[in-house]
Amino acid sequence: MSGIVLTGGGVLTPRGEVRADVLIEGGRVAAVGPHLEGTGARAGRQVIDVSGLVVGPGFVDLHVHLREPGHEWKEDITSGSQAAAAGGFTAVVAMPNTDPPTDSGHLARYISDRGRQAGLVTVIPAGCVTMGMQGLRLSHLDDLFDAGVRIFTDDGVTVADSGLLRRAMEYLQSRGGVIAQHAEDSGLGRGGHMHEGRVSSLLGMGGIPAEAETVIVARDLAVAEMTGAAYHVQHISCAGTLELIEAARRRGVNVTAEVTPHHLWFSEEQVLSMDPVAKMYPPLRTPADIEALRDGLREGVIDAVATDHAPHAAHEKDVPFEEAPKGVTGLETAFSAVRTVLDPDPRLLFERMSVTPATIASLDGHGNWIEPGIPANLVVVDWHERWTPEVFLSKSANCLFAGVPLAGRVRFTILDGRLTHDSARLDMPALSQGPGGLR
Repeated sequence: MSGIVLTGGGVLTPRGEVRADVLIEGGRVAAVGPHLEGTGARAGRQVIDVSGLVVGPGFVDLHVHLREPGHEWKEDITSGSQAAAAGGFTAVVAMPNTDPPTDSGHLARYISDRGRQAGLVTVIPAGCVTMGMQGLRLSHLDDLFDAGVRIFTDDGVTVADSGLLRRAMEYLQSRGGVIAQHAEDSGLGRGGHMHEGRVSSLLGMGGIPAEAETVIVARDLAVAEMTGAAYHVQHISCAGTLELIEAARRRGVNVTAEVTPHHLWFSEEQVLSMDPVAKMYPPLRTPADIEALRDGLREGVIDAVATDHAPHAAHEKDVPFEEAPKGVTGLETAFSAVRTVLDPDPRLLFERMSVTPATIASLDGHGNWIEPGIPANLVVVDWHERWTPEVFLSKSANCLFAGVPLAGRVRFTILDGRLTHDSARLDMPALSQGPGGLR
């Protein structure tokens, strides 16, 4: 069958949402307009009725852990791609804290190649700032850049040496790369397992204060201002970080920021259950922080939603809270979680989950409002469907949204003009390959 026609949907175009059909052929959007279903049927194209649904640019995730190479029992690039496609993503940025860490070009190329082999989403490797993420000397930044890396981070740990950070920023500023930071002062966070506050005191558990984040962000913004580099704050968790970003932007600092769906939803109260699924860094913080993050996302202080999808095997989380690894999954629930908690205009949601993340990651082929000629990297969502996540295509199910009623659901995902996810047919051949699968 040659091509796809999406009929009757609300299409998010550069001019706004319009009721139209979308003709896809040759991996691109060929036409947007009325009455295209006839041309599709005559040419043997697949015709999909999307009446009542929203057709937009595929989501782009700036922050996922696909665990390959080195930790494939948690997730691998195929299973992570399956989960991403089910979540409506057409591109994801894979974090470099693998084993070995992605600190050289050949490792970045391996990840890109594995993504192409899976064929479900565009997988873009992030590269380490420092060799082995040890914080002692810079990684092969030029080699990584030549391998297609545009986002550089030691995610999981903070680049603590300000001089080393300055050198990385100066180099990447000259080439157009982005420094992304996991902002946590190791001294202030040492021995902590959750937010330092009322609940940690009740539980008698070591805490991580919000200042562990803001101290690093304040320093980084000063270095970014000094160098003129593009700086991206990963998974921000507290109101104080928003204030720093707003002030820096007024001074002309080139700073962007992301927030996770779970930090928009859940507070430190979630840890009272002592369920290790609620353990992640940065930790869940206060209700006041949640409100500030929601407002920041609506107003554009926060540029993007990123999942920080961090899979762990069941036996790894089935331990006492203090002994559990940090991280939760989120690719398959991200759209619905953001749609439910913010109830935004569709255009605003797609700006935060598709258009702006693609710009930050320098992905010209993704995050485009729909018009003839763009690459057909699209998602079709039901804005109103109610559902409760219970099974996952990811190898891991450490998801805070499991069992939580949500509004809005991904129905179809299209990559390069190919259907990679159909919510009605989870047993599609493209989704059954590899060791992942419905679980």
